[in-house]
This record gives sequence, C-alpha cells and structure tokens, in this order.
Amino acid sequence: MEERRNISRVDYAAKGVIVVCDTGDKYFVDTKNVSPLGMGIIAPADLPDIVGKDIIIVASTLIMYADVNRQEKNDDGTYTVGINAKQFTPDVLQYLFKHIAE
Repeated sequence: MEERRNISRVDYAAKGVIVVCDTGDKYFVDTKNVSPLGMGIIAPADLPDIVGKDIIIVASTLIMYADVNRQEKNDDGTYTVGINAKQFTPDVLQYLFKHIAE
C-alpha cells in the first residue's frame, strides 16, 4: 500500500472498538499506528462502507473522534481504514459520558 500521509505515525497495536456516530453501530478492530492527527486500523470483513462517516474509536487508553477518509479491502477480506482526528464537540463528549459504562 502506498503511503499518503505527511505526518509520521508510530506503531500502536491495540484492540479497539469503533462506534459509528450516526447509527451507533459498533465494530471491533485492531489498531496499526497512530499520530496526533489520525490512526491506521484493521477492521473485519463485515465492516460496511463507512468512508465519510464520523466515528469514535476507543483503543486501550486512547479515545479519538474522527472521520473516515479511506477504506481499502485487503487480500484476506479485512479492511485497512484510515481516519483523521477531529476536535471533540460538546455533543460527542456528552455521548461519551452518557455511554461510558455500557
């Protein structure tokens, strides 16, 4: 896969969960790398097209609000997903605090 990012990322292997903001759907993922501005993720084969969607990802001790900028199918059926971090809004923070115990 061709590298398209301008900022360096560091390896960050962790189990995580993506929540699609407009539907509440949850998907378990594995993170690959992270920077202050985004993250690389490996997602399961049943992931629907979420390009352009706002998501919240929780991985280990990291929580990021982001939009999905790419989703590419891998040879094994999984997806490589690239996300761009977004600034938390009051609505997103409220959602997190309301659903943190679920």
